[in-house]
Amino acid sequence: MDLNGKVAIVTGGASGIGKACASAFHARGAKVVIADLNHDAAKAAGQQFGGFGLGVDVTDEAALARLVNRVERQLGPVDIFMSNAGIGVSDGPGWGAGDAPTPSWDACWQVNVMASVFAARMLARSMAQRHGHFIITASAAGLLNQIGDAPYSATKAAAVSFAESLAITHGDDGLKVQCLCPEGVNTPLVKGIEGGAQGLSGYLEPEEVAETLLKAMEENRFLVTTHAQTPEYVAKKGSERDRWVGGMRKLRRMLVEANNGRPL
Repeated sequence: MDLNGKVAIVTGGASGIGKACASAFHARGAKVVIADLNHDAAKAAGQQFGGFGLGVDVTDEAALARLVNRVERQLGPVDIFMSNAGIGVSDGPGWGAGDAPTPSWDACWQVNVMASVFAARMLARSMAQRHGHFIITASAAGLLNQIGDAPYSATKAAAVSFAESLAITHGDDGLKVQCLCPEGVNTPLVKGIEGGAQGLSGYLEPEEVAETLLKAMEENRFLVTTHAQTPEYVAKKGSERDRWVGGMRKLRRMLVEANNGRPL
């Protein structure tokens, strides 16, 4: 895949999966712009990867529009948009499925879903004309579930669904959509919850995820999983939902016992 001279934007790109993917894009010739809440880290990464970096709140549609406009003025039309910024909050301290406070649910919805919607409003049609790639970092939690974090699970499932809508609606026009759904990855997002279900298949390094994504982009595959077991889990969930729910309940009991009363 020839990315030489292509223009890419990566949100949440100052660390973790976003930074690793930005580095991989740049290594193949792309000019990468980093958007992240951490302005200093975004600036440093953007300079490193051939573009620039800005502190941007992706839940602010106007701020995201200003970023896109600046990128197009300075570097040219956007060829790759990676909507990677994401947050999780947990169900604690009560650990009921609805116990996370409403502001936490709202924050997950805005970051994990609406940030991609805002970007698609601006870019989906124009990127389709250039056969660009719109990448949404969802999660295996969006395909399965993250025990102990209902807001994360629900909004990542919505992120998967929105990625499907993008591919269905704009695929015939040329837009290439990748929905990245990793299980455990060694990033700041999993610090402190290493005993949760997301790590049962082992933890990968962000650079491994980036290489998996690049291969999927080359092959124009929609669903991008990172762990060998994920497709099997998804198939079992789809074919035997009641049995799968029962198995997840059993897994939750095991996690609660192992983590002193906490599922994470």
